[in-house]
Amino acid sequence: MALVEINFDGLIGPSHNYAGLSPGNLAATRSAGAVSEPRAAALQGIDKMRANLKLGLTQGIFMPLARPDHRWLASLSTDYADAPMHLKAQALSASAMWAANAATVSPAPDTADGRCHLTVANLVTMPHRSHEWPGTLAQLRMAFADPAAFVVHGPVPPPFGDEGAANHMRLCPAHDAPGIEVFVYGVSGGPFPARQHRDASEAIARAHGLNPDRTLFVQQSEAAIAAGAFHNDVVAVANERVLFAHEHAFADRDAFFAELSRLMPEVEIVEVPAARVSLSDAIASYLFNAQLVTPPDGQPTLIVPTEARDNAAVWSWLEDHLAGNGAIRRVEVVDVRQSMANGGGPACLRLRVVADPTTIDPRFMVDAARLDRIAAIVERHWPERIAADAIGDPALIAQAEQARRALLEAEGLVGLINT
Repeated sequence: MALVEINFDGLIGPSHNYAGLSPGNLAATRSAGAVSEPRAAALQGIDKMRANLKLGLTQGIFMPLARPDHRWLASLSTDYADAPMHLKAQALSASAMWAANAATVSPAPDTADGRCHLTVANLVTMPHRSHEWPGTLAQLRMAFADPAAFVVHGPVPPPFGDEGAANHMRLCPAHDAPGIEVFVYGVSGGPFPARQHRDASEAIARAHGLNPDRTLFVQQSEAAIAAGAFHNDVVAVANERVLFAHEHAFADRDAFFAELSRLMPEVEIVEVPAARVSLSDAIASYLFNAQLVTPPDGQPTLIVPTEARDNAAVWSWLEDHLAGNGAIRRVEVVDVRQSMANGGGPACLRLRVVADPTTIDPRFMVDAARLDRIAAIVERHWPERIAADAIGDPALIAQAEQARRALLEAEGLVGLINT
């Protein structure tokens, strides 16, 4: 069985809009009320997947969820026509596009039964995301249906907040070798909620059958959360031997780094000092919400948003690191401005799964030709713009629902239409 890292990107849905629903996510709250561009957003995401394929990476895809979520509204004894505006917005949100919040993934080399385990995230902290998990779980169980290779778990129960891979890192000599799994949780975030509970992380580690001696639970710093790092992946990212983090990412960085180095002496810790890149610059540019990957040529590559290139302090640090022959050998820039304006960078848009691609439902894998077909559907059906006052427009709702239906029918995924 050939295990490789697969990036599953969430296709940005036709209801993508800026309703400012996520306290602590500074980009999302800044964009509240702005006009969104769902068609451009989805095409930007597709272009990012194309760029990954050109690097030689293996690429998967998740489909948009049914929005508005009529079942969720029915559970609140209302429907879309009669719901108050804040519930309309929460039911219409396209936030499932951020696949890093879909699940926590432990590859087969780390688990007691030698299978890849995935636990769907409950996302209970934010109302607009709390009803994502049933639709996400349906896709996970379809994509990873091979019982010999995968175990897909339901969510950790409330009130223990779990936001998936955005608060989970894995370090390893190679993707197919046993690794160290790092769960990052929050305790306090000043004016903003800490979204990942330690109890949730510990429950997932138990469910996945992880070795306690190779599993770390690390507290995110209060300063990072208060500055707008609502998930750990806004201030830290790991890949194979490399941990790339901001100086103020963790509550007790010294203890964490010491323990990580003890467990994995070959680890390369690349820490960006606050004197070079402030927390505010790191969060505004999403320097760490980048994809840190190893293409087939073996050169550790950081895929950053255009905002990182546009930030003088961030770009200066990256240039110096590359010039110094640091652990990161290449930087690629992608345009995901529509996602960034709603608070999600390149890493938010993908879920990393280490697996044998032949064990995955091929309807969730993509190549360049399939991305071209999906892009044609997006260009034909996705709304061009959504203004803030349009979310109650029946014509918009009909267009968004028909767009998703057209996509799923074309892609042979009609079983997902009602989930």
